[in-house]
Amino acid sequence: MGLLDGRNAIVTGSARGLGLAMAERFGEEGARVMLSDIDAIALEEAEHELTARGLEVSAAPVDVTDEDAMAALIQRCADRWSTLDVMVNNAGITRDGVLRKMTTDDFRRVIDVHLVGGWLGTKMASLQMREQGTGGSIINISSMSGKVGNPGQTNYSAAKAGLIGLTKAAAKEGARHRIRVNAIQPGFIRTAMTDNMPQDVLTERIAEIPLGRIGEPLDVANTALFLASDLSSYLTGITIEVSGGRNI
Repeated sequence: MGLLDGRNAIVTGSARGLGLAMAERFGEEGARVMLSDIDAIALEEAEHELTARGLEVSAAPVDVTDEDAMAALIQRCADRWSTLDVMVNNAGITRDGVLRKMTTDDFRRVIDVHLVGGWLGTKMASLQMREQGTGGSIINISSMSGKVGNPGQTNYSAAKAGLIGLTKAAAKEGARHRIRVNAIQPGFIRTAMTDNMPQDVLTERIAEIPLGRIGEPLDVANTALFLASDLSSYLTGITIEVSGGRNI
């Protein structure tokens, strides 16, 4: 038996990267997973990839800043599989630039996708979970940038810090309905971007990590699995740093 047998999950931003890794891990543990991303082509490829592995998934292109679209995504999951049990708010973008050069539009866009999108996902999922009366788990993907701040990312760092406050407040509201809301702060994780970094820069970054290695998408996916499952049934409002000890 899998840890998520009989449960239904939505993962936003799941066409690639951490979102896809989490969707795959959930599926391996028995969940039916609704994939969602604004990139419809990449999303279709992800759906085919996971379906070919025998996982039960469905895909829906969605802009997480669109309230009606987010409500429809939640409803689609409930209509297809009867309930929504796990919601992962993972969708995100970057628009980097130092403070003096960053435009207001670039600041607002990152806040909209990460923080407003995360708020909409948390709100819509909690409404569905309350209506079901079965409770559920909501997981917000923050970042270590929201703890320590990254130069050139005032927008991203602000949004990721905001997700922590959102998580704590929503956890207090949802607890009496058996809705748990938690967050993950990934650190330096292997991605297409890190694969293209100069070796000397990569070595320097890894030297700052007490566990001595870069994180893998599976490290984040396994943490999300823990928070989605009954293994964490007495945890809510917490933030788990998946960083190898960096910035402790």
